Amino acid sequence: MRCTSAWIGWALCLCASLAIRAQEYTEDDEMILDLVGEDRTDPETGTDPAAEFIRCNKVAWRIPGQYIVVLRQGTHESQLQRTIRKLRGKAARRGYLVEILQTYSGALRGFLVKMSSDVLHLVAKLPHVHYIEEDSSIFAQSAPWNLQRLLHPYGGFSENGTYRPPNDGRKTQVYLMDGSVQSSHREVEGRVLITDFNNTPEEDGVRVHRQASQCDSHGTHVAGIVSGSDSGVARGAGVNLVRVLNCQGKGTISGALAGMEYIRATLLARPVDAVVVLLPFAGGFSRSLNTACRDMVANSAVVIAAAGNYRDDACLYSPASEPEVITVGAVNSMDQLMSQGAGGTNFGRCVDLFAPGDDIVSASSDCSTCFTSRSGTSQAAAHTAGVVAVILSSNQIVSPVHVLQLMLHYSISNTIDFLSLSESHRLTTPNLVAAMPPAIKTSPNGELLCRSVWSERSGVASTDRVISRCRQGEQMMGCSSYAPEGVRVGETITMNSGRMECVAHNGPAGKGVYAVARCCVISGLQCQVHASPEPGQAAQCVGPQHHLTGCTSMSTAEISSDSHPRHSQGKRCTVKEGVTSHAICCHAPSLECKLLGNISADKDQVEVSCPSGWTLTDCSAVSRGSAILGPVAKGNSCHVYGATGVDGAAGAAVCCRVAPPEQQAATPH
Repeated sequence: MRCTSAWIGWALCLCASLAIRAQEYTEDDEMILDLVGEDRTDPETGTDPAAEFIRCNKVAWRIPGQYIVVLRQGTHESQLQRTIRKLRGKAARRGYLVEILQTYSGALRGFLVKMSSDVLHLVAKLPHVHYIEEDSSIFAQSAPWNLQRLLHPYGGFSENGTYRPPNDGRKTQVYLMDGSVQSSHREVEGRVLITDFNNTPEEDGVRVHRQASQCDSHGTHVAGIVSGSDSGVARGAGVNLVRVLNCQGKGTISGALAGMEYIRATLLARPVDAVVVLLPFAGGFSRSLNTACRDMVANSAVVIAAAGNYRDDACLYSPASEPEVITVGAVNSMDQLMSQGAGGTNFGRCVDLFAPGDDIVSASSDCSTCFTSRSGTSQAAAHTAGVVAVILSSNQIVSPVHVLQLMLHYSISNTIDFLSLSESHRLTTPNLVAAMPPAIKTSPNGELLCRSVWSERSGVASTDRVISRCRQGEQMMGCSSYAPEGVRVGETITMNSGRMECVAHNGPAGKGVYAVARCCVISGLQCQVHASPEPGQAAQCVGPQHHLTGCTSMSTAEISSDSHPRHSQGKRCTVKEGVTSHAICCHAPSLECKLLGNISADKDQVEVSCPSGWTLTDCSAVSRGSAILGPVAKGNSCHVYGATGVDGAAGAAVCCRVAPPEQQAATPH
């Protein structure tokens, strides 16, 4: 069955309501910001600065009059209550009413308050207040599509075409934050638990149809993709619905925060070994929502987010922009970017991978046996959640970041055409489409898995720099920089709270540079960094147990001929006069590394690839007589691109692996 006409009407109604809001909300923006910032000190103490005020970057999605007040880290419950009482008292003395709608005591400590914007400056100067975020809307990431066909999810197939993944995901619990789900549908019956949580806003407009089929449509379709008996990826996984979207597929940041707190409290009361939290919605950038997602991952849940359906940079949206979540874009059956009229899948460096999201057949809420076709990054995220459920059911103790690395390792690479994207987005968007692993390895040492993490592009000032970081649980084994205009002074490594950061530095007259960290996981991996004692002197690893896995270089002038460090004897990063370096030195059981190089005397591009069974950990580049744009790691290959007119270039790749078992037995440790 099709719901196309109903959904087109829904979309038109939604667009109209957003347009009206945009007109209503923009007139008093400056006034609100002036009120908050008019006095940067607390008159009662004379010392504490006023709290920061944050607003959604999408004007039409803001909810004025509703604010998330976040208190400073370490604030106690008693101080939270005193802050609320003080706010009520100050507002009452000025003739304003405030309504506390929700309190938060999990990843964030604070409260949701409904009040006039005239009271904001009072809140900003209360003790313990860290920042105030105006509440904003989030939306289900799905859209109707006319073409309809049955799409088998990624996975293994027998000779007769039957879908057979390594397992059915039954050891994994998926928490789905969505609208309603028709739990009696034959696809999901017995596998969906409708929790008692419900935090949704009122529907917009007076012609809202609240038939069950409309309220359940998005959630039922997504749940069917995750664990449907015919259309599901992980057909034994349990789905727990946490309702944060109304019948129009709309929710709020505050409601999503409350839903995350509900999941957190539920898991603390009844721990589960393998947990996936699926967030098939998107809103404007929200520090609060990203923080809650980060906390969920820190507590061992795998969090998966839809990239968004706005044909835009995913870094502008939440929760897609949070680095600790797995952010998923959508492709069609030809592995091309999903496109829907003026919209389409989001992209950019905040996307981790893509998955099927166009014309996906799954459960329809029109009846308990109906199916329909829908498209969107919600559907793509649901596919990924199913694959993760299968991975976790094979090994429930694997960490969230290891799950991501496995997903990337088994993805199909370099099949997406990025010609429609800008040059910067073509460079930073991963060309990976999710695929079901044929088998999940659970050996003690496992396999070395690495990925590249790009920063945003730096500013153009000669002192501008950018930072790339690995996720919690990853080790940085390499660090490089890339300048699209060929002007940069190199990269360095700094330490922040015990973790390495890859820092790229723009050069004089440079037009921006990227930092690229090579982030890896394997059992027992430990990495440390050693700086060169003086400019021109080599940085080197100390001790026989550590292998040189990456080198950096930094000069006082623009990178030029032969100034990038070269690996020597497996332990040293050698540099020219005036250039400093960092050596990244790593140790893991049975780890071995080797250096491969390629030199071209007349080409502006070279490629160095690691052999089968080896993993790229560092990508280096030098040129002859002219600047290079920089090295780029693509999968297991190091690509070096020269600037216009370059007279030859050279590339070097460090390739590492865990020695095969027969070699481990013969190798002394």
